[in-house]
Amino acid sequence: MFTGLIEDTGKVTAAKISDNALLLEIESKKLASELKIGDSIAINGACQTVTEITNNSFKVYASPETMKITTFNELKAGMYVNLERPLKLSDRLDGHLVTGHVDSTAVVSDIANDSGSTVISFETSNKIARQIVKKGSITIDGISLTVCDIKNNIFSVSVIPHTRDNTCIRFYTKGTKVNIETDLIAKYIEKYLLSNDNINNEVSAIDMNLLEKNGFI
Repeated sequence: MFTGLIEDTGKVTAAKISDNALLLEIESKKLASELKIGDSIAINGACQTVTEITNNSFKVYASPETMKITTFNELKAGMYVNLERPLKLSDRLDGHLVTGHVDSTAVVSDIANDSGSTVISFETSNKIARQIVKKGSITIDGISLTVCDIKNNIFSVSVIPHTRDNTCIRFYTKGTKVNIETDLIAKYIEKYLLSNDNINNEVSAIDMNLLEKNGFI
């Protein structure tokens, strides 16, 4: 379990695809010395297992399933990734509960400045969009952020300078593909509502009538 608060941006030093899996080496002078083999670490929001540690770098093996769901197949040597170690039960939860299980990807559709902050819009699938609500939490490349607006399948977040400058957001441009993990609670609510009334109807929507019927409003 993670919080979505990035501890470091690591540099990819090797990325080798073999049999639809990825052997990935990442340099992180800040975190490598704190890791041990078998530890979990979130890389751009995807929970991975440390398989080897060498000097200031560590290695992970990303499975074919990870390659299919995430942006890992686009990683190359020289690129930077967001890193976070797992949450300790004694820690304060300053972000939100993040599992490190990426749901899908989204694409940057617009970047704008707003009084010093950066407003970034993303386009994602309708399936993922229905799990996103205004003022709700969302994880983008492992970063805990708050949704400031959503219309259809396009949502936006407002990023303060500190977050922008200390994460891979500083490298985003229009067309950048990112990993998305929606809020854990939203998934359970969707599952509950759709299994109650719409278990055989995959295209059913969660609307105000459905929420009222099930006691949420």
